[in-house]
Amino acid sequence: MAKPAARRPKDGTAAERDDAAAIEAGRLLFAGECRFVIGVARIDDLPSDAMPEVAFAGRSNVGKSSLVNALTGRKTLARTSNTPGRTQQLNFFDLGGRLMLVDLPGYGYAKAPKGDVDRWNRLIRLYLKGRVGLRRLCLLIDARHGLKPPDRQVMDLLDEAAVAYQIVLTKTDKLKSGELEQRCDVIAGEIRKRAAANPEVVATSATRGDGIAGLRAVLASLATDD
Repeated sequence: MAKPAARRPKDGTAAERDDAAAIEAGRLLFAGECRFVIGVARIDDLPSDAMPEVAFAGRSNVGKSSLVNALTGRKTLARTSNTPGRTQQLNFFDLGGRLMLVDLPGYGYAKAPKGDVDRWNRLIRLYLKGRVGLRRLCLLIDARHGLKPPDRQVMDLLDEAAVAYQIVLTKTDKLKSGELEQRCDVIAGEIRKRAAANPEVVATSATRGDGIAGLRAVLASLATDD
């Protein structure tokens, strides 16, 4: 006679409790005040990096601003547009005095003069190589397309500069579940060889809210204590 299945404690396992606590910590952090601090177009204008920072980078029109808005629960905190290359500076947002969010200009395409694009790219490189307070860079990848050569070039730069980064898939609502799982597996296999990459691929949809709570929890673990 088979033994009856063990009854799960009402309060869950220790791992489940830890996950729930992390999710709640992320919810509370991102539900707090988040204010725009400064938009920077020159490296000399960067604010102090005494507070931990998390930056968001990705190809133009990958959905960086939409993700920042979804994380903070605000529709207009970060400016969104269907026009690639709209973000033309490093935009800093103070999240409750505990974490600085940085929205970087998109790379790979911009509807702007080549001189401006080159200037933005130099600014991003200088920021990534010299920012002591940068705890993690979220490298956003359009789930429909996966990693492209410009993404790998940025990953090379991050590996070289020893900047910890995490792949965050966006627009996952555009894929079927099987396609999304395959995309995650392929990317996870590739970044396994990358020294500075976090092995976990986070799948998100700013439209449906998928993965937002989990990403909040990850980023909240990098913030200063209350």
